[in-house]
Amino acid sequence: MSPSGPRTLAAPPRSSWRDRRLHPEHPRGLRLTLAATAAFLVAVPFTLLAALVLGDWPPLRRLDTAVTDALAAHAADHPTWVDAMALWTDVFAPMPLRVGALVLVLWLLHRRARPLAVWVAVTMAAGGLLGPLLKLLVGRPRPDLPAPVAEAPGLAFPSGHALNAALAAGVLLVVFLPHARPAARWLVWTAALLLALVTGFSRVALGVHWTSDVLAGWLLGAAVVAATAAALTVWRATPPDRPAPPAEPGPAGTRY
Repeated sequence: MSPSGPRTLAAPPRSSWRDRRLHPEHPRGLRLTLAATAAFLVAVPFTLLAALVLGDWPPLRRLDTAVTDALAAHAADHPTWVDAMALWTDVFAPMPLRVGALVLVLWLLHRRARPLAVWVAVTMAAGGLLGPLLKLLVGRPRPDLPAPVAEAPGLAFPSGHALNAALAAGVLLVVFLPHARPAARWLVWTAALLLALVTGFSRVALGVHWTSDVLAGWLLGAAVVAATAAALTVWRATPPDRPAPPAEPGPAGTRY
């Protein structure tokens, strides 16, 4: 004891509400936050948007029609613009993105990052199954323009291109952002945002989707990424640039 009397230990600083919600190991931390985010995206904005589409809500119909008509008029006078949008929408269509995801899964397995590889595969597969199912449930036709510059088969809501682009953008962020150098993080963010936003926009620009179809695809993609990340606790996965260390043997005579 010091001459000046007993010392009182300072209480540890209390973490903020935000820090607790994003803590990867807290029982009510990151996993619950991601699960709640996924549930909210599906239960509120996506379901509301689907209900408005099914009910043919006049303000939404007018907005969709106005945007589509404006972009169709622009496309009719700018064939180079149409070619650029068509090229983008073909390169980043669902099937090429799935092939890219498969290559990424194989690379992650090679780097011994099996949990990340499983998460990528589950995320892309879950979104790929949900999209067509919801199209059948909603049954919304695509825009019927008098002079279309592009055509696409099937139903409209939600946009499969926008959904799969959002899934791929989420995969890019989850796999590469935590391990990117600070100077390279803006490249990862830029690539992810361009992939999602321009792919969705190209579908409206070509007149094969309504704006609300694309918005629904983005919402559903974000919900799937959040849900699978929460379910598989992907933040505990081995980084792809560091193989998992081998298990250390226990003391002699001890079995594990």
